[in-house]
Amino acid sequence: MKAFSALFVYSFILSFLRTSNTLDTITPSQFIRDGETLVSASRFFELGFFSPGSSKSRYVGIWFVVSSDTVVWVANRETPLENHHGVLKVTNKGILVLLASANTTIWQSNTSRTAGNKINNPTAQLLDSGNLLVKGGNIESLLWQSFDYPRDTFLPEMKIGWDLVTGLDRYITSWKSAEDPAPSEISARLDRRGLPQLVVMKGDKIKVRPGSWNGLSFTGIPWLMPQ
Repeated sequence: MKAFSALFVYSFILSFLRTSNTLDTITPSQFIRDGETLVSASRFFELGFFSPGSSKSRYVGIWFVVSSDTVVWVANRETPLENHHGVLKVTNKGILVLLASANTTIWQSNTSRTAGNKINNPTAQLLDSGNLLVKGGNIESLLWQSFDYPRDTFLPEMKIGWDLVTGLDRYITSWKSAEDPAPSEISARLDRRGLPQLVVMKGDKIKVRPGSWNGLSFTGIPWLMPQ
């Protein structure tokens, strides 16, 4: 009985240490290697390296903690790593960079908000929403966020359509296959011609037109209403 009690206490302490040491944020002095992860504060989402399906290529992605096979966002979806030596870091200029073993840049975040600006104490943080942020030292200083660059999954708090301030067009695209997260021809986006409406496209051709949102349903499919 004493041995069992000691084992239980030991397991509890290990579990506590594992949880308390989990990071949701990195600074320029830290980085994520293949095999290491960031986990959001409430342990909803996790960021790390993965290989989809039977592929041996490596990608940096975000997935549900309770379902690691459900990947909701991929950084380097068109530029995979071919080994397990990748490193993800945030630079002093507030740019997320994925480096290969030869220190070559495989992928990096958009720099439009950081160009020409001095960034104080930049950090990269994974939120409980699944959004990956890069911020300056000021909590209001958002430099980049993964929600501005959706992949194949639309999460709560995401937006689709044009950002009229930055000119960024946000839309989702399906994977080419279960082993290849590169964008396929299929996309869902906001069509701004006339009354803005959601459309599903194959290449440059509209395949499905749910219509505009009237506050209750899409006008093209009025029978499909949220519960």
